[in-house]
Amino acid sequence: MIQAQPYEFWHGVEQFNSRQFYACHDTLEALWMEATEPQKTFYQGILQIAVALYHLGNSNWRGAVILLGEGINKLRRYPDTYAGIDVDELLISSAAMLTALQQAGPEKINDWMLTNGEIALPEALQLPKIVLAVEES
Repeated sequence: MIQAQPYEFWHGVEQFNSRQFYACHDTLEALWMEATEPQKTFYQGILQIAVALYHLGNSNWRGAVILLGEGINKLRRYPDTYAGIDVDELLISSAAMLTALQQAGPEKINDWMLTNGEIALPEALQLPKIVLAVEES
């Protein structure tokens, strides 16, 4: 059974998917601070991935790598679908991003950045997105 999520959670998902990673962090942090388990760790995992992508946008390789790893580790505790989202898809795309960052190393991070601060990823690599879970009937 999927526990109903508050409006703020879905707002944070919207912010994440529209690359408003700092705003997503703020939205989910407010939920995280008030939540109890198992929601608390779930929110924290997503917000850590959001902050990792925020760090990536600021050419902070170390911050991106550390927080991606922490967020991934937290979300691995959850089933493939949880709270209405496809956790497995988020884990796969986040792990691909982490691997690519680790292979590129800190000296290559600026190759991923456009002059306007947008992230321009290498071909075949996409920023993680939060995808809604498909309900089975």
